[in-house]
Amino acid sequence: MPISPTTSRPAACKTKKKSPPARTEAASSLDRVRYCQVGRASTSMASDVAMWGSSTSSGGAPACAFPTVARSHACDWFALVLLAAADVLLNAVEPFHRFVGAGMMEDLRYPLKPNTVPIWAVPIIAVIGPMVIFLIVFLRKKNVYDLHHAILGILFAALITGVLTDAIKDAVGRPRPNFFWRCFPDGKGVYDKITTEVICHGDPSVIKEGHKSLPSGHTSLSFAGLGFLSWYLAGNITVFDRRGHVAKLCVVLMPLLAAAMIAISRVDDYWHHWQDVCVGGILGLVVASVCYLQFFPAPSDEKGFWPHAHFRFITEQEQSQMPLPTESGARITSHELDALEAGRERSVVA
Repeated sequence: MPISPTTSRPAACKTKKKSPPARTEAASSLDRVRYCQVGRASTSMASDVAMWGSSTSSGGAPACAFPTVARSHACDWFALVLLAAADVLLNAVEPFHRFVGAGMMEDLRYPLKPNTVPIWAVPIIAVIGPMVIFLIVFLRKKNVYDLHHAILGILFAALITGVLTDAIKDAVGRPRPNFFWRCFPDGKGVYDKITTEVICHGDPSVIKEGHKSLPSGHTSLSFAGLGFLSWYLAGNITVFDRRGHVAKLCVVLMPLLAAAMIAISRVDDYWHHWQDVCVGGILGLVVASVCYLQFFPAPSDEKGFWPHAHFRFITEQEQSQMPLPTESGARITSHELDALEAGRERSVVA
C-alpha cells in the first residue's frame, strides 16, 4: 500500500525541533563583556544588571566589585600611603636658605598678600572635583576598572607631583617675591655689615615659607589633577575621532584653563615668580600624562575609551570560555574534561 504524504509517521520516527540551548550565566556575562567593547549602551542593556560591580544570581560577592579590584592593587594603594608620608616629611624639613643680599631686595619687595586660591581649595578643585566626574562617568559606563583606575591614577599624579615639588622646593630654596616683608615685617631691613646678607627678625614659619618659591605647588598640583582629568575626558568623549567636533576639544581644554587661572593667581598674589609657575605647570602636566598612560590607552587610540585592565579582563574571560580540542577533532570543554577525569579515577578505585 503506497504511503500517502499526509500519512502520519510512527512516533519513533518523528523528528522534534530542538530548542536552542539555554544561555548560561557565564555566557551571558561574557556577552556583556564583549558588548562593552562597543562603547555605547543601548536601552535594553542599560536596564540589565551590568556585570561591572553587580552581584551574581546566587547572591555571592560581585565578580568585579570595587573592593575586589582594589585588593588586586593593594601594593599600589600602599605606595600611595608611602608617598603621602614622604610629602608630609618634606613639608616638615627646613628648606635650603639661599643667600639673599641687600642688593637683591629690589626684586623681593612685593607686598605680602593673602592667597586668592587658598591652599585647602587646591585639592578640592584638582583631585576631589575630578573624582566626582569619574563617579558620574561610572554611573553611565558601569565599569569598575574605569572608576578604580581613574581614582588611583589621579591620586598617584597628585602625590608624585607633591613629593617632587616639595623636594625641589627644599633643595633650591628660592626666595619668594614678597620675601622682604616676610623677613622684615616692620619694614626695617637689617643686613650683615660684611656680606650684606639679610638678618631676618620675622616669624620663623613665615620665613620658612619664604624660601619655597620654586616650583609653584598650587600650579603643579592643579596641572597634575586637572591635566589628568583632561586626558580622561579626551578618551571618554573620543575627542580624536577625526570627525571635527571642536566642542569636544573645548570640553577637554576647560580643566587646563582652570589650572592656568590658578597658576596666574600665584603671580598676581606675588607669591611666585613667573618661572616658578612655568616649572610647576610643566612638572604637573608631565606627571599627569605618565600616570594616565599607565592605566589608560592614549585618547587617540581606537581603544582609548576603556582602561587597559578592561581588555585584559575580556581576554581572560574569552580564554576561559574557549573549548579544548581532542584528538578525534571533536570539541570538549574544560568542565567536561574535569568530569571525565573524575569518572576515570572512580573506575580505577572500583
